Amino acid sequence: MAPTDHLATALLPLLGGPSNIASATTCMTRLRIALHDPTALRAPGVRALPGVLGLVVDGDTCQVVLGPGAVARVAADLEELRRADALRAGRKARNATPGKLALRRVAQIFVPLIPALTGCGVIAGLAGLLANLRQLPALTTAFTATAAGFMALIAVFVGYNTAKEFGGTPVLGGAAAAVTVWPGVTQVHTVTGQLRPGQGGVLGALAAALVAVYAEKACRRLVPEAVGVLLVPTVTILLAGLVALYGLMWPAGEVAAAVGRFADRLPAEGGAAAGLVLGGLFLPLVMLGLHQALIPVHTTLITEQGSTVLLPLLATAGAGQVGAALAVYVRVGRDAAVRRTVRSALPAGLLGIGEPLIYGVSLPLGRPFVTACVGGAVGGGLLGLLEQLGGAIGATAIGPSGWALFPLLSGEHGPLRAAAGYGAGLAAGYAAGFAVTYLFGFPAENARGRHPRDNGDAALGSVQDR
Repeated sequence: MAPTDHLATALLPLLGGPSNIASATTCMTRLRIALHDPTALRAPGVRALPGVLGLVVDGDTCQVVLGPGAVARVAADLEELRRADALRAGRKARNATPGKLALRRVAQIFVPLIPALTGCGVIAGLAGLLANLRQLPALTTAFTATAAGFMALIAVFVGYNTAKEFGGTPVLGGAAAAVTVWPGVTQVHTVTGQLRPGQGGVLGALAAALVAVYAEKACRRLVPEAVGVLLVPTVTILLAGLVALYGLMWPAGEVAAAVGRFADRLPAEGGAAAGLVLGGLFLPLVMLGLHQALIPVHTTLITEQGSTVLLPLLATAGAGQVGAALAVYVRVGRDAAVRRTVRSALPAGLLGIGEPLIYGVSLPLGRPFVTACVGGAVGGGLLGLLEQLGGAIGATAIGPSGWALFPLLSGEHGPLRAAAGYGAGLAAGYAAGFAVTYLFGFPAENARGRHPRDNGDAALGSVQDR
């Protein structure tokens, strides 16, 4: 057994525990650790540990000298211990289930990519507008290149984040995923035929990075530390790359193609029924956090087809929520606290950020949450019908919703017609959410003249206390 096999376990309490570590990075021989509270460091104990060759303390940063090979192993073990501690704390606090943990990991992989997806989507929309207007062709080409660069390499970022989330070296995950987008894969022939760059999209990249993570962990257990600095990354990238080429890209490509075919058929065949279901059920998904599971689907559609037709339909749920909140604002005229909550959360709701209205207004009241779902179903149903009659409407990026989605819309008949159809869906959601909530979202006034909100005093009290 190497002297560093259990070093991370012994090192962690001497550093002040997992919560005291702000960040941990490595060089060839040293583990650099930034501490929230440097006074919690027990330097003599660290220096006395077997396998520690030295310790340098500089303010809130300490450098543990471990030597080549050993430093990577200890850093990986330390990160696993920190991650396990964070997961235990989160599970205890939230009573997390395995499903919620899986969704959290999906979010950790894809959510950091949303700003770039949003920015590139807006730039692509501007390029499309210039192309349609036949103005500034040179600038149009530059805009297109700027927007397409990130999308061409999104697999690398997915691989990087996947390895980071699952406890591997992030850059090795990115390197393994990069194999899937290299133009030269067209020269690789498998039993399923010739490969193409990007085949499998983000799903193939995620799978390749997972292979890299487990290959790296196995190598660190088996390879001697003296040669680990050379062999571990080499074997990790080689093994993950070969598995990606000969075992992952084709099946991942088939899954991505199936998702694309489903998305193509949804507006054409599902129409109003599909929009009604998607618009009506999305708020409960958001409430439970299950909407995170759709991020890879949206990303796959954007990388494969250039846009996701699901997002505009789902966005109508937010319109139903806004309409319901406006009705609450009108009906609870005597409750200044609830009206203040609606006013503060409404701007975010108009931009598609529904959680403040869900948790601050409609969900505590009960009925308005249900009527908000009805409003979203009406908006989604109308948009689905318009798509069935006039062609699909998609979003070139994920993240924004509500009014913020307008610059990202695309459609078979141009962005203006897509914006008109989407705007009609939003308007229907606003109107239906307001009307249904106003009429049915509160108990009827009884003979003693109680205000409609009085039946929900307990729930409203929790809102007022915030």
